[in-house]
Amino acid sequence: MLAERYGVKGQTLRKQYKEKISDYRNWDQLEHAHDYLLYPENIGEKLSLDETCLSNGDVYTILTNKAAKGRKGALVAIVRGVATDAVSGILRRLPHRKRLSTRLSLQIYLQP
Repeated sequence: MLAERYGVKGQTLRKQYKEKISDYRNWDQLEHAHDYLLYPENIGEKLSLDETCLSNGDVYTILTNKAAKGRKGALVAIVRGVATDAVSGILRRLPHRKRLSTRLSLQIYLQP
């Protein structure tokens, strides 16, 4: 729609947005975005941990802030995979003080 309105090719507009307007190349999570994304500013007292299959059979672990009710500020982390060691290793990158501000509502014992 925008491309037609301004008389440019859609592909050109998409490329210009990605490369110039969005500042994508300078994004602080670009280096690891394929494997995980962390948004520590979204941590709240009550968090929800879930698994989902997004595309091509890839399974992701998603940590959300329940207070945001699926809206802006809900996503705390998304990690590619479900292996406990890998996911917990990534989640440990969230600031320690913020992790301590959460309440544990369910404890699951996993064998080492």
